[in-house]
Amino acid sequence: MPQLNLIEAVRSAMADAMAEDARVFVLGEDVGLKGGVFLATDGLLARFGPDRVVDMPIAEAGIVGMAIGASLHGLRPVAEIQFADYIHPAIDQILNEAARLRYRSNGDWHCPIVVRAPFGAGVHGALYHSQSTEALFTSTPGLKVVVPSTPYDAKGLLIAAIRDPDPVIVFEHKQLYRGVRGDVPEGTYTVPLGQAAVRRAGAQISLFTYGLMAHYSLEAAKVVADEGIDVEVIDLRTLYPLDQATILGSVRKTGKALIVHEDKLTGGVGGEISALIAEHAFEALDAPVRRLASPDVHAVAFSDVLEAHFMLNPQKIATAVRELAAY
Repeated sequence: MPQLNLIEAVRSAMADAMAEDARVFVLGEDVGLKGGVFLATDGLLARFGPDRVVDMPIAEAGIVGMAIGASLHGLRPVAEIQFADYIHPAIDQILNEAARLRYRSNGDWHCPIVVRAPFGAGVHGALYHSQSTEALFTSTPGLKVVVPSTPYDAKGLLIAAIRDPDPVIVFEHKQLYRGVRGDVPEGTYTVPLGQAAVRRAGAQISLFTYGLMAHYSLEAAKVVADEGIDVEVIDLRTLYPLDQATILGSVRKTGKALIVHEDKLTGGVGGEISALIAEHAFEALDAPVRRLASPDVHAVAFSDVLEAHFMLNPQKIATAVRELAAY
């Protein structure tokens, strides 16, 4: 089984899906000749040609709008938004059109599009290349939101998203593109959407997270384990819809919950998980639900010092775990 980094796994998913199904094509800014700003589509133009690897103008609403139209004619588009920071012009197309198409047509039409976008800070991207925008999409029925943290999941979740009959947003953390490696099977396989993964079993605290923070949380769990604190780390993988059964089952076992995400605190997915636990597992709690997230500031600074202050890290997570364990 080959070892791939996350960007190679994403590329492998698209190549295998395109080879398997002639309806699948990719479109976006610089996805053809350049192979994508992060080289996610590198080599696809030479293999599949310009009809299936389509360079688009800098017009995100047009990219997603074209993907929606193509899906209505039986195709399976995979649209790349160059950075999650630039997805905002396409929000109307995603939320008002793609997500509601099945409902507005009484089930006669569906919109099998995938929108990929790199997200996250810690890469000195500053104001317009560092945002976590997932919370903008995690409250819209008809839409699925996916965040892989491993190369295996990146490929399996993306292929599952391509095969899904409804729109799926896939956010990929930029630090993980070449920062993690893992076994990735050749050929197509899927990781089910809507299912979390227990990355580390534990008995004292349930830690819910995703993306880059899944790796930081595992590092923190290893540190506090030497201090006698047993943390269960749950990688959500799908942010909408949440895997409620896994979340509640873990909290009922441990009695304490910590939610960690890079997105800002207010309005982040952590608030929804907190409400879910409070509503359905309150009697199991031995402490208030704790959220650890990035500060509510306007943007990520270019300054190394300020960016480090904004970012979570294993040390900050370990401190939050110790405080919750001591409650």
